[in-house]
Amino acid sequence: MISGRAVTSGRVGARTAVVLVRPVAGRRRGPFGGTMHGVINNGIATIFVADLDRSVAFYTEILGLRLGYQADGHWASVFAGGFEIGLHPAGRGGPPPGAAGAVTVGLSVDDPIDVVVRTLQARGVPFRGSIVDDGPVKLAFFADPDGNELYLAEQPAARTE
Repeated sequence: MISGRAVTSGRVGARTAVVLVRPVAGRRRGPFGGTMHGVINNGIATIFVADLDRSVAFYTEILGLRLGYQADGHWASVFAGGFEIGLHPAGRGGPPPGAAGAVTVGLSVDDPIDVVVRTLQARGVPFRGSIVDDGPVKLAFFADPDGNELYLAEQPAARTE
């Protein structure tokens, strides 16, 4: 149902900047002129959570992601296609769970976004507002049990219109 795309975010004043990271084949220009080989070929978003078991259940049972690894209450990796999400219990020195804008994760959908939204709503996921048709992409915004911001994205290549 859901496949992943790595997403990074950052606060700029009152706005959140979101950047989709797409794999680039072959060589690309480095920051100092030469060429770079694909030293980074995948990514992970780490999310600090209040209750690891509750979060693992949300990401696997509700969203349908695959549990890859769980380390005795210290870490869990879940996968949306090739996109890895690391779940880490919050602790001293780390950010508090659900801090606004701390983490944003975008999940690409294979099915029409309205179908996916209805499916997740039936599983108890509340969405913020309605589906946003932003021209080249349709978006639907929601949060995990700790308030970490998530969104679904239906991109033109995935649309069946």
